Amino acid sequence: MGDAPDTEGRSGGGLARYVVSKLGGALTSLLLVILLGFFLFRVLPGDPVQTMTRGRAVSADQIAELRERFGLDLPLWQQFVDYLFGVLRGDLGVSYFYSRPVSDLIAERFWPTVLLAGTSTVLAVLLGIWLGTRSAWRHGSRFDRTATGVSLTLWSVPTFWLGLIMLMVFGVGVGPIPGMFPTGGITSPDTPPGLLPYVLDVAHHLVLPCITMVAVIFAQYQMVMRSSLLEEMGADYLTTARAKGLRDDLVRRRHAVPNAMLPTVTLIFLHLGLVVSGAIMVETVFSWPGLGLLTYQALDVPDLPLLQGTFIVLAGAVVAMNLIADLLYRFLDPRVRAS
Repeated sequence: MGDAPDTEGRSGGGLARYVVSKLGGALTSLLLVILLGFFLFRVLPGDPVQTMTRGRAVSADQIAELRERFGLDLPLWQQFVDYLFGVLRGDLGVSYFYSRPVSDLIAERFWPTVLLAGTSTVLAVLLGIWLGTRSAWRHGSRFDRTATGVSLTLWSVPTFWLGLIMLMVFGVGVGPIPGMFPTGGITSPDTPPGLLPYVLDVAHHLVLPCITMVAVIFAQYQMVMRSSLLEEMGADYLTTARAKGLRDDLVRRRHAVPNAMLPTVTLIFLHLGLVVSGAIMVETVFSWPGLGLLTYQALDVPDLPLLQGTFIVLAGAVVAMNLIADLLYRFLDPRVRAS
């Protein structure tokens, strides 16, 4: 009787240590991201001032004035100290190219990226789980071989190449196939006023970039779900469920699939941040006005404050999603709680 409070106390202390250790790891990763964000882009070839003044008659005094305004005339260590204190204050600097605060630019482009990456992830997860479940339950069948082969083929295709093909076939039109979808942007300039026309126009523009992302990422969910379910199919509890007279589809839905979902749930959270980062290619191909396109435009200058800001946000999203996955894993997997 007296052991119960001790057990609860040990469990509570273990949970606190687990949460603190994961938070500490995430903060350390975020600090490394901030440090890397500064030095990584300083090794890029090209001079921002030379790029911005290219093709214009600019005197040496004007170039020196621009360097002074951007802080590029300061020693590297002083630039780093200014950058570090600015990030700690929440100030990501001012864009060289747009002459606007980087935080404002990121805030404008954040939600289009969330819309594209979120919609693509939801569709890819649903499709991957459905195909993975059916493939495992009928492993070795024609459906299993076809679904696995198609998904692995699409997984190996470069994202930008698939995007260009989709753009050419369904955006511009090839032969008897007419162009059915917009070739770029998030809205059309001639959209009628009103909420419903605006939503329909955004959804119309979303189709091609969303299909491109889903086609590339759904295979990983299918493969994990398929392998997890194949491991569960030989378990004794499924034989017991069948011996009790449960139909095969009930055995699959009530017993096998829930137990096979754990690795897939973990994979979903681990890849959420990577999906946001991976939207760079798709947004660039389809001119989708999100963080990916903003990063690509910043690389062209190079716009150092903007590159540093988008890098921190995109890498920070990966760190945050990994932290959520680690914390969620403890509640989903009894083996982690017992360790």
